[in-house]
Order: sequence, then C-alpha cells, then structure tokens
Amino acid sequence: MCEVNQTQVTQIRLLGFRGLAKFKSLLFIVFLVTYLIILGGNLLIIILVTSVDHLKIPMFFFLKHLATADVLLTTSVIPMMLGIIFIDEGRLSFVGCITQLYAFGIFGFVQCFLIAVMSYDRYLAVCKPLHYASLMNSHVCLRLVLGSWLLVTLVTSYEIMGVVQFNFCGINYIDNFFCDFGPVVELSTSDTSSFMLQDFVLSIFVIFCPFTFIFITYMYIFFIILKISSAYGRGKAFSTCSSHLATVCVYYGTLITVYMVPVDDSTAIMNKYRSLLYTVVTPLLNPIIYSLRNQEIKKALQKFVTKLKTDRFQF
Repeated sequence: MCEVNQTQVTQIRLLGFRGLAKFKSLLFIVFLVTYLIILGGNLLIIILVTSVDHLKIPMFFFLKHLATADVLLTTSVIPMMLGIIFIDEGRLSFVGCITQLYAFGIFGFVQCFLIAVMSYDRYLAVCKPLHYASLMNSHVCLRLVLGSWLLVTLVTSYEIMGVVQFNFCGINYIDNFFCDFGPVVELSTSDTSSFMLQDFVLSIFVIFCPFTFIFITYMYIFFIILKISSAYGRGKAFSTCSSHLATVCVYYGTLITVYMVPVDDSTAIMNKYRSLLYTVVTPLLNPIIYSLRNQEIKKALQKFVTKLKTDRFQF
C-alpha cells in the first residue's frame, strides 16, 4: 500500500529521447524505415520457409520461428517508440506497461533457446551426419520449438507475477522508450533486493545456460572440422554453420553490451540507447545475415520471385 502522501501509479510516462528532440524528424524516419525493413526481411523468411519445399528442413524451421520472434519483439516496441518520438513523450496505463514488459520478455528471451536449438541442429549435421535424419525429425523439431516457447513463457510469467506484487507509488516516469525490466523495477517503492537476486538466478538459466550450451556444441563442431583432411571439406562444413554463428555473435554481443557493463547513473542512461541494439539492430541483421550468407535462401528467393512473375504473366 502507498503512504498517505503518495498516490498509486496508474499511468506510466515514457520520456523517450528528450535530449534528441531537435532530431526527432530524422529519428522518426530512420526508425520507421528500419522497422519496415525488419518486417519485410523477417516476413520474407517466414513466407519462403513456409512455401518453398527445399527449405522445409530443421534449420530453416527454427529460423522461421526466430524470424517470428523478431517480428513480434520489434512490433511490441517500435510502433510505440515512433509515437513517443513524434509527440516527445509516451503515456500508457500501468497494465499496458506490464503487458509490454511481458511480451518483450517472451519474444526476446525465446531467442536464446531458439539459437541454442539451432546450434544443436548444426552439431548433429556436422558431427553425426549419418544419424541426423533420425535424430532431428519433424516431431523432434516441433517439440524443441514448442518447449522453447513454453519454457520462456513460464519463466517470464513467474517474473511478471513478482513485479505486479510490488508497490508503485509517487514517481511514474521512466527515462526510456519502452517498459524495460530494469527501469520498471527501479520505479517500485518496495524492497526489491530479494527479487533482483532471484532475477539474477533466472537470468543465468535463461541467458547463460543456452550460451554455454552453444559454446560447447561449437567446440565439438570446430574439433570435428579440424579433423577433416581436405580444405574443401573443411570449408563446406564450416559454411553450414557460418550464418548461425554470425547470429550467435550478434545476439549475445548485444546482450553482453547492455547487461554486462557495470551500472551507474551514466550507464543507466546509456542503456536506454544500448537497448536499441537488441530491439532494432539484431532483428534487422538476422534476415540480412541469412540472406547474404546462405545459398539456400538466395535460391529460394529467386525461385519465389520467378514463380510470382510467372503467375502474374499467366493472370
């Protein structure tokens, strides 16, 4: 309960990019174009994997879900961010803020597990090629993906249930462009020390356990590649992992940049801008990485465009 001289927070103010108000027209255009590119690139991957037969393999099945998470993540943040840039400040109900935090947590952290699942797929493809088809069949792929979504949803739900039990009294503004976890918890007037310790433990499970699994699988992959006698064979084996490895570097590079930097007053402000890395940059780079570095995607895109032209000509 709030004290007598305090009022319960029912509305959250998002201060956005107040220090860059004179550049708001440029920011609005840049982020709008970026958002459209993110939607276009990731939706194209989803359409290609769904419609082109030779892309209906485990690696691209996982990629489709990664692209889906990217679309949902950016859609939960960027449209509101564009509104904040346009009117200099955002306002949403406390329930709306918690809802955004919940969606952001699910769509952001599920990528940790999807990327880990993709590394397991690459491990089987390189290290156990003779057993790959039986070990990574359609039923296993579906269970891995559904398990990733379900596990992250349960963990995020548990976290959100803890947040809503806090008292939020008096101050109702956040110096950010969306309801991120850290700023929302800092807004609470309750004692959050035990909750933050609990959150740290869960973060290890959600972020660092998948990363450790990815690291171990790639150690095995590299040892197997080094044992291949021919340079052509080593290059071919490495090419099957290069796109995914680039995605791992981009995703975990952004998380480390934001969350592993020691926090003080200046870094707390800078984290607002660093958070653009995983809300904007990573979803933008993922389809680019797979489009430029993956021959199957290029061939599927060419085939898809040719089919569209043929259908249009026949019509």
